[in-house]
Amino acid sequence: MDFTKRIDEMKDQIIQSTQEIISIKSVKDKPKENMPFGQGINDCLEHTINLCENLGFETKNVDHYAAHAEFGHGEEVVGILAHLDVVPEGDNWTYPPYAAEIHDDKIYGRGTIDDKGPAIATLYAMKALKDSGVKLNKKIRIIFGTDEESGWEGINYYLQHEKAPDLAFTPDADFPAIHGEKGILIFDFVKNFKSTPENTGIKILKINGGNRPNMVPDYCEVHLLSDEDLKQKVTTYGKENNIKLEVVQQEKITIIKSFGVSAHGSLPHAGQNAISQLIVFLNTLDLADGDISDFIKVYTDKISMDYYGESIGCGLTDEESGKLVFNVGVINLNEEKVNLSINIRYPITCTDTQVYDGMNKELKGTGIGIVEIEHKNPIYLPKDHELVQKLMKVYRDFTGDHSEAITIGGGTYARAMENAVAFGPLFPDQPELAHQKDEYISIDDLIKITKIYANALYELAK
Repeated sequence: MDFTKRIDEMKDQIIQSTQEIISIKSVKDKPKENMPFGQGINDCLEHTINLCENLGFETKNVDHYAAHAEFGHGEEVVGILAHLDVVPEGDNWTYPPYAAEIHDDKIYGRGTIDDKGPAIATLYAMKALKDSGVKLNKKIRIIFGTDEESGWEGINYYLQHEKAPDLAFTPDADFPAIHGEKGILIFDFVKNFKSTPENTGIKILKINGGNRPNMVPDYCEVHLLSDEDLKQKVTTYGKENNIKLEVVQQEKITIIKSFGVSAHGSLPHAGQNAISQLIVFLNTLDLADGDISDFIKVYTDKISMDYYGESIGCGLTDEESGKLVFNVGVINLNEEKVNLSINIRYPITCTDTQVYDGMNKELKGTGIGIVEIEHKNPIYLPKDHELVQKLMKVYRDFTGDHSEAITIGGGTYARAMENAVAFGPLFPDQPELAHQKDEYISIDDLIKITKIYANALYELAK
């Protein structure tokens, strides 16, 4: 049986399975018994295991931290590294983020492209190979991770308890094959406020915004004490700078709301940072002198709307992967302290020490400290590596696009093991919708990537 033809026969099943998995809100939540990442993620994991069993695969649930499904024989294992968790949905969706509605032949919903749609595509690619009866010399295993968006505890637990595949790809980035990924840092800028603001001037009570360090925040708000009516200043500034700001008056407190555009933290230029645009505006006001206003000034001088860390001393770059990328993801500020969560993607040939040294030098004397939270080293495979070569051949044969393998700023499960790279699902020049509102996958692309993945698995396992 032709496995490509088999995929066409399963088109309706592929669409339905994608809709079903999108409808489960698998955002990380408080742990429960046998649910280390909360109810939603566990429900999604259980649903996926049941789907795999119904498709005829052998499955294993690894203590609810992750699971796998597999078929075939042989000592070597070809792996697929997918994840079932999603980032919070954010606001202002055109269609409900967990309804998986189809409009204009597109399935809309959180996770359609990152990474549930591709997970379903690779699963049905396996099913097509299995049903076709093609001869394979290696086992094929799809691994379902559960907290890729927040800490990787699930995949790390899995690899501590199960042998890693001999080689693998993750359908969680772009085409063509990705042979390098930048280093990733997550950390907080912190400052304790000691001085009390003067009575004169506008007093900042609190600022809150953002959901995750690896998301461009689409909303932020500040609560102020001000004797001045700020509506006209807010309106004028918003129009002049093409940003959306709103003022709400609640008794003596003035609330200014900042609306941005969400995007993936590795692509801050694709969004509009609601935190940064609000802080820069606040710096134009007559703020009460003190530690909080000093912080606002430092933010404006050293971060502002800069995506590349140049103003804060870490504007690194290299030929292999390009510029460092700097994203402010979350702010929590009150009258006592501030926590500002940052996500950096630094060039492949650079180090985390270079990044931190540069920032510390620029922040000297400001009272702002750095609390390191997470670090993922860069990964790199040469373009002539066997895995990269085979995936590139499949991609070129299927699409006719003879582009070279690429490097990215995103962080994928390819970092979790040796001999792994990211491969798809986004085609060149398509919009990056991961972590954004109105995330979707077109049905044509869903079927197309299923065929590409089936051919890739065949080439790697034959």
